[in-house]
Amino acid sequence: METQATMNYNRIAKAIDYIKVHFKKQPNLDDVAEKISLSPAHFQRMFTEWAGTSPKRFLQYISIEHAKKMLKEEQATLFETTFETGLSSPSRLHDLFVNIEGMTPAEYKNGGKNLYINYSFAESPFGELITAATAKGVCYMAFEDDEEKALNNLRAKFPNATFQRKLDLLQQNALFIFQNDWSKLSEIKLHLKGTDFQLKVWESLLKIPMGKLSTYGYIAEQVGSPKASRAVGTAIGSNPVAFLIPCHRVIQSSGVFGGYMWGPTRKTAIIGWERAKTYKENT
Repeated sequence: METQATMNYNRIAKAIDYIKVHFKKQPNLDDVAEKISLSPAHFQRMFTEWAGTSPKRFLQYISIEHAKKMLKEEQATLFETTFETGLSSPSRLHDLFVNIEGMTPAEYKNGGKNLYINYSFAESPFGELITAATAKGVCYMAFEDDEEKALNNLRAKFPNATFQRKLDLLQQNALFIFQNDWSKLSEIKLHLKGTDFQLKVWESLLKIPMGKLSTYGYIAEQVGSPKASRAVGTAIGSNPVAFLIPCHRVIQSSGVFGGYMWGPTRKTAIIGWERAKTYKENT
């Protein structure tokens, strides 16, 4: 059964899809509201509550031209910029608080035979998700509305692990990332299965601040393999932890957002939502 939060996100996603398809026609508020069966006033209020900005401004944030402008103006200093330290700066969030530890071969030998994994389901601004953690850290996070399918996908990652449905402190810390009160956030620990190259790529993604964008080519340069954009893309595509490792912030150099393991509409929604949360409008 859908919760109200999930219903709201699904309506927002439907609106985003409509805006993307009909972008050249510049649909107005009435047009979009009609397509998702809401009054213009209700749609405006719901959208603003969800995104923190108006549908018109959000449309700007998810346009290719805006993405290209961001890349041109911000890419050069993306990893060199010094951000304000402390919990008051959400754009500094990942760099300060997310710590990745790679699993040892013994920990995932024989399909995770030696692993004990807690998992739970939760709501997010972008739909339902499953979060799972070992004793050392979060090992999996994915957007999925169907709980049975979500659990099956998790089990496929570690077919011989021992699973328990339980919300533990490691998962709770990770889920605080979706809240605006950063003071509740303590260190987020991730415990991930991956090659040295994959771990290196995932760690580089943590340096992309919230509300900013990077490209596959630039990430390749950051990990010391400037000619390995395709390999970087593959590593990004195999990211096992949605949102926390912000693979959604990597787009094509043309400004096209590109694919996303959890759906291109969700990627668009996250990019626009993060931009709205961090960009100070001149009003």
